[in-house]
Formats: sequence, C-alpha cells, structure tokens
Amino acid sequence: MTRTLIVVAGVLQRDGKLLIGQRMSGDRHALKWEFPGGKVEIGETAKEALERELREELGVESVIGPEVARYEHSVSGRPPLILLFHRVEEFSGEPEPRTFERIVWEEPEALPEYDFLDGDLDFVRRIARGRIGLLL
Repeated sequence: MTRTLIVVAGVLQRDGKLLIGQRMSGDRHALKWEFPGGKVEIGETAKEALERELREELGVESVIGPEVARYEHSVSGRPPLILLFHRVEEFSGEPEPRTFERIVWEEPEALPEYDFLDGDLDFVRRIARGRIGLLL
C-alpha cells in the first residue's frame, strides 16, 4: 500500500508580492518554481513542518497562519500528494535562497508566467484570478 504524502507550502507576502523559489539545477524537477515548503514528517503537524522547512530553505523564523488551500495531486506511478498551502502571518530574518537557485518576490497576477511544479499550478491559477484572499 502506498502512503499518501502530505506536503505543506508557505505563502509569504511583502508589499503585495508573494515569495516563490526556483529549484536548483541539479534537483529533481530542476529549475521549476514552487512555494517554499516540503513534506510533513511523521510526528509533525503541518504548521511545525512548515516552520522547519522555512528555516531550512530560507533561513527565517516564521509564524504560520491559516490554511488557505488544500487539494490532492496525483502523478502516474507515484503516491498521491495532499498539498496544503498556509499563509505565513509573519517572519523574521531576510529570506535567502539556501536550497533554491533563486527566490523572487512577485505580483500574484504574474505567477502564471513562471514554470511552476505541476502540483502548484492549481493554486497559482486561483491566486492569479483573485480567488484566494491572501492579503493581511
């Protein structure tokens, strides 16, 4: 039996823009864009996992807010993913691309212009259409 993986992603905002990261050139799905985050490990809550991932990936301490979207994403031959997107209420430290090729603060409407991971595309479309109210 395949275990469903839970992946949590953070939506960081600054001056109306959202933070996105580009995967490293040597990584799986090289140079694709994504929201920072990662797998929820056994024994962790989604918020704890996201706090850990943001510390590892961006070097920031964060306060995780409410879930703003959740859906399942399936790819042939792989276990299904449950994707959780949480608003990041606040963070301290200046985000740096520790595990990304680069990071960018971008206008929500411009997100569809980036080559996102397939799992993030539904969320990106919803944000670009203004269907998800994110601004604090």
